[in-house]
Amino acid sequence: MWKPIQVCPRMRFKYTIFLVFVVALVIIEKENNIISRVSDKLTPRQTPQTPLQATIIASVAVPRQNDSRSLLSQPDPGFRHMKRRLENFTEQAELERLPSWGKKHILLLATTRTGSSFVGEFFNQQGDNMFYLFEPLWHVERALTLETGGTNATAAGPAYRDVLQGLFLCDFTPLEDFIEPAPLEHVTPSLFRRESSSSLCEEPVCSPVVKGVFERYRCRTRRCGPLNLTMASESCSQKEHRAIKSVRVRQLETLRPLAEDPRLDVKFIQLVRDPRAVLASRMVAFSAKYKNWKRWAVDGEVPVDDDEVRKLKGNCDNIRLSAEVGLKQPEWLRDRYMLVRYEDIARFPMRKATEMYQFAGIPFTSKVKEWILKNTQASKEVSGVYSTQKNSSEQVEKWRFSIPFKLAQVVQKVCGPTMKLFGYKFAESKEMLTDKSISLIAEKNFS
Repeated sequence: MWKPIQVCPRMRFKYTIFLVFVVALVIIEKENNIISRVSDKLTPRQTPQTPLQATIIASVAVPRQNDSRSLLSQPDPGFRHMKRRLENFTEQAELERLPSWGKKHILLLATTRTGSSFVGEFFNQQGDNMFYLFEPLWHVERALTLETGGTNATAAGPAYRDVLQGLFLCDFTPLEDFIEPAPLEHVTPSLFRRESSSSLCEEPVCSPVVKGVFERYRCRTRRCGPLNLTMASESCSQKEHRAIKSVRVRQLETLRPLAEDPRLDVKFIQLVRDPRAVLASRMVAFSAKYKNWKRWAVDGEVPVDDDEVRKLKGNCDNIRLSAEVGLKQPEWLRDRYMLVRYEDIARFPMRKATEMYQFAGIPFTSKVKEWILKNTQASKEVSGVYSTQKNSSEQVEKWRFSIPFKLAQVVQKVCGPTMKLFGYKFAESKEMLTDKSISLIAEKNFS
């Protein structure tokens, strides 16, 4: 009759250790194979920049009228985007195994005229370990804009999310689908506001100038040639942290996949501002678009059922709904969401910057501190409409003397719930609106 072999405890222990060692070797070998395969796929598909004749790149910047790549023959940007997603489906499944260890990803969410360009500089000035992008979703919004002037919201949400995801992973190919004219060999002279991203104007991304090529958003600090997106991708990969500023995302909920992506460590910072101040600023910055408001300010009552008023209400509602989601801190947003008022940043810039850096989990460098000190005490000569240099304390109250009381009343009526959530007090009279001794900002803690 068969009997089991008796093994002494010491031999059994050694045998167990041997098995654990063998299993560990097998697992390590398997992971190395996976990483090797994914590493090949992570190699930027863009080809390195080669010397291009001016006429070749010029054809990218200024397409000819009889170009065979006309709008009739080119695939729709939305179609190209969907095609790209299908092609990358298998690749994404493997990439999900690989987190970006130690890297932080900051997304600054805002709307126009809330001071987002100014606050974005807090991260743009961080230094050599930060890759900052200024409004890359401008290209997506432009490509998806309808003839009526609005944006296809159904297509925009997923497109914004996928482009942001790619950029946080240093992959510019999803964005390329929306850049017009289309990049040639991954080189473009048309990236929106390139000069506002220090990372895109430094070595080695700053490529040699190509004679005869017009670049509208050229770098200010040095002369650079058209942007090579391969070089940008490589530079991004070498940076420790990444930050993106955008005023185009309507609903925070649409970005949930970013928070749940194991490759990312995303922190969402939502910047808000008193909607009365936002309207007053937009009437100056976007004068042509706000001509109805300017007419109502001079004469006549404001029709509350007008499309412009409904649009204002829609904007306020979107901001409030996103903030409500963030402040509730659902599981997918736990420790990933921060709400900041522009008024608090303007009054206490160093304190709020410190809080934002602590929230993001990245070092608050002396370079950022110096920039804040220098640019929150700017003179009137340099504090223009689009300037990132502000006399912060003055900016908080300035709008109260430029917006008529009747327009402030309209904003209070349609944006009331939003104002209450963020702690903005109603002005009950014209005298109260212009009385600087009465604060319209309630002290509020959103943490």
